[in-house]
Amino acid sequence: MRLSIFKNRVFPIIIVLVLVLISCGNKTNDVSQKAEAEKSESIAINSKTETISVGANNTSQYLPLLNGKRVGIVANQTSVVFKSNNNSYTHIVDSLLTLNIDIKQVFAPEHGFRGKADAGEVVKDGIDTKTKLPIVSLYGKNKKPSKTQLADIDVVVFDIQDVGARFYTYISSLHYVMEACAEANVPVIVFDRPNPNGHYIDGPILEMTHKSFVGMHPIPVVHGMTIGEYAKMINGEGWLDNGNKCELTVIPIKNYSHEKSYSLPIKPSPNLPNDVAINLYPSLCFFEGTNVSAGRGTSGQFQVYGSPFLDRDDYSFKFVPQPNEGAKFPKHKGEICYGEDLRESKTLNIINLDFLIRAKNNSIGKQEFFNDFFTKLAGTKQLQQQIEDGLSEKDIRASWAKGLSNFKTMRAKYLIYN
Repeated sequence: MRLSIFKNRVFPIIIVLVLVLISCGNKTNDVSQKAEAEKSESIAINSKTETISVGANNTSQYLPLLNGKRVGIVANQTSVVFKSNNNSYTHIVDSLLTLNIDIKQVFAPEHGFRGKADAGEVVKDGIDTKTKLPIVSLYGKNKKPSKTQLADIDVVVFDIQDVGARFYTYISSLHYVMEACAEANVPVIVFDRPNPNGHYIDGPILEMTHKSFVGMHPIPVVHGMTIGEYAKMINGEGWLDNGNKCELTVIPIKNYSHEKSYSLPIKPSPNLPNDVAINLYPSLCFFEGTNVSAGRGTSGQFQVYGSPFLDRDDYSFKFVPQPNEGAKFPKHKGEICYGEDLRESKTLNIINLDFLIRAKNNSIGKQEFFNDFFTKLAGTKQLQQQIEDGLSEKDIRASWAKGLSNFKTMRAKYLIYN
């Protein structure tokens, strides 16, 4: 009797317990599978958005090349090693000193070592207040390191953030550093960095009769290369004096392609304060060779343009340039300039000539629209002539096609990234 009661009471309990355990197991499996799925999804997302790692961060590749060497470094405010998630950084000079690298000299390009000098302002030699290292200017009379300046140097590091435009002078400084090092048998190591305008190629090809510090090589205005790739082209095309070749090593960027957008965490020069200015720079810099201001002396540098000589009936936007950081003597200082505000414009994938053509066609007064600097920026006299002859933007662009096609063929030989 008791046994029967026991069976009747216990078996249902056992069955319920078994069912509960099965249910819990299923839930555990569900949770486990969900966790695995979320983990896989997270991995997939991270693989798609891998952080770009600049050459300066890839210490394992370059420290063996610097240990025990006397080092010279070409650097400015953009020459940094990023910390986790790129939220903070250490200057490359400070980083190398911490790693006991023997830095003998710092070479400073246009705008200086700390990036405070105006465009075109002579940069002077000096001493870095933080590290007490000697600073040698590469902008002024001395654009090329001398043999004396390289006498106690075993290797030169070049680490500068470029913006991918021919008239941005850091690639000219690169040329002269490579040339001097080739002559002195000193190797050059380029720490590569992304090109924020690397997603397109455009503009007229420079004619070598118009070679200057704002255009030294037969390339278009926008070349679509990183500074490391460009260094390879300088070497490979024999552009150094007497066809010399520099002993060159490029420390590559990780997780980068030319189609990847890259927002510069540090402004590369005083008048390129943000992504919009950097993207508009190849189009608006032509105004530097005209009587139109490209916004220097305002908070909208290379994001606005205007002039007292533009018809106010055609341009409703206006601004008044005043001295500021990077523009001690701005064009049309204190005068009302009528023009266009481009701060909300879409990202450009070509050079926009409409700004320039429209400004020329709406210029009033007796002052000449173009000045001699325009041909240096364009790299050819043809562009000014085409605009003065009233050619459309479409027709002007068509005249660039053959040169751009030839350049793209040449460029392909030196690419490191897709």
